[in-house]
Amino acid sequence: MTLEYDGFVKDVKRITGIDISLYKEAQMKRRLTSMYEKKGFKSFNEFSKGLNEDKRLLTEFLDRITINVSEFYRNSKRWEILEHKILPKILSYNNRPKIWSAACSTGEEPYTVAMILSKYIPLSEVQILATDIDKNVINRAKIGMYNEKSLMEVPSTEKNKFFRKDGCHYFVSEDIKRAVRFKKHNLLADPFQGPFDLIICRNVLIYFTEAAKNDLYYKFSKSLRSEGILFVGSTEQIFYPAKFDLIPEDTFFYRKK
Repeated sequence: MTLEYDGFVKDVKRITGIDISLYKEAQMKRRLTSMYEKKGFKSFNEFSKGLNEDKRLLTEFLDRITINVSEFYRNSKRWEILEHKILPKILSYNNRPKIWSAACSTGEEPYTVAMILSKYIPLSEVQILATDIDKNVINRAKIGMYNEKSLMEVPSTEKNKFFRKDGCHYFVSEDIKRAVRFKKHNLLADPFQGPFDLIICRNVLIYFTEAAKNDLYYKFSKSLRSEGILFVGSTEQIFYPAKFDLIPEDTFFYRKK
């Protein structure tokens, strides 16, 4: 099984450019074995051949491995810290902060940042780069259409101000959409831009190996300007931030030295 899986990993990298060896192997194997069995394949070799021949299957495969789960104001207490403690500090030295929402999925996270920033500065001044490895979710994010469940944590003021309801869907306002620029980006392979005042990468690194996580923390740190902030997910506490030139600023927030 190991040799077969290793061959599958090489095929996936050749087909998609994604190196799934940098994801936790046991988790990834379970997820993909379940998928190929449901599709009627009997092995990773068969599954690899199917991915080469069926574009629809390849799209579904990419959705599965990139784990696209998101919602507005996810873990709302953390967003309160961002709004009332982190952003005021950033805005005290830069009133046009440069922000990156990495692995942004279907756009809820960068749009949340834009809504919060609009309380401090005009939306025309907001610059948010939002990236994801999955082109399909980026296209969905650009449309800005969401269901009721995605908006469960959105305060009523923001919900009324920044969304238009149409049937059972909500559409984010054009002002918010214009504040965010979406781009395809592979965290594990593509170069990082910068320097940023704020980088948000939440609930993604838990799927990577320790070596891949450490590499990403170094890259994020290098992409932050001095005093810039890295905001990670609620299961992604950095235990030795100093080795990445980071200092704890608040729970799940780290400041560049």
